[in-house]
Amino acid sequence: MFEKSIELLNRAVRDELSAVHQYMYFHFHLDDQGYDPLSALFKRTAILEMGHVELLAERILFLKGDVTMQVAAEVKPVNEVEQILEMARQMELSSAHDYNLWANECSANADSVSKKLFEQLVADEEGHYAQFDNELDKVKQFGDRYLALQSIERSKNAASAPGSAA
Repeated sequence: MFEKSIELLNRAVRDELSAVHQYMYFHFHLDDQGYDPLSALFKRTAILEMGHVELLAERILFLKGDVTMQVAAEVKPVNEVEQILEMARQMELSSAHDYNLWANECSANADSVSKKLFEQLVADEEGHYAQFDNELDKVKQFGDRYLALQSIERSKNAASAPGSAA
């Protein structure tokens, strides 16, 4: 009875798992470059995406389906900050678009709970998009100066840490 909803929910699981992998890759590389605030943004977002996977899995299991824990795409080796933010923006935009369509499809199949779940995910993905868009605007506006400030933040934090030679 809920086969279509289960299929769509599992497609969303794949998308969310792919986002977790990609965002953690970005987190690692941004951290390595010394951009702590951007690195932390990607780590927080990956954790939120893991929460989405959990919500989707709970709904699939409630509908007596099986959760397929596959990723939709391989991690892309993107290391330049502007490209990272642009890719993340596009990922969120694509997810929001798909989830909107899937909410309508669930509604057409008399599954209002899955519809509401997808609608909540749309709102969350739009929020992530706005964060990445805001950061991309700052990078474009201020360029290397903005990134240098992020790197300086790491140095300040390290210098003020207990036991540092300050």
